[in-house]
Amino acid sequence: MKFSYVTFCIVLTLLLAKTELSMGVTCNALQLIACANAITSSNPPSAICCSKLKEQKPCLCQYLKDPNLKKLVNSPNAIKVADTCGSPFPIC
Repeated sequence: MKFSYVTFCIVLTLLLAKTELSMGVTCNALQLIACANAITSSNPPSAICCSKLKEQKPCLCQYLKDPNLKKLVNSPNAIKVADTCGSPFPIC
C-alpha cells in the first residue's frame, strides 16, 4: 500500500502531542518527517532520516499501536528504510 508525502505529513501533523519515555526520549512522530521521502518513494534514506529514526526507535512500538500511524510506520517501505539505516524495527 502506497502513501503519499501529503498523507504522511497530515497524519504526523495530527500527532503533535509528545510523550516522554522513562529513558528520557521524547516521542514525537513528527521527527520522522525526515524519512517521508524515503518511505513514500524508492529513494534511499538520508543521514538525517537515519539519525531521527534511531532517536525515535524506542517509540516505534508506541507508534505501531496508534491506528493513524501504524499504516505508515509498518509499511514495507518504512521497514526497508529502517533496515537500510541499520535500525531494524523492534519486536513489540
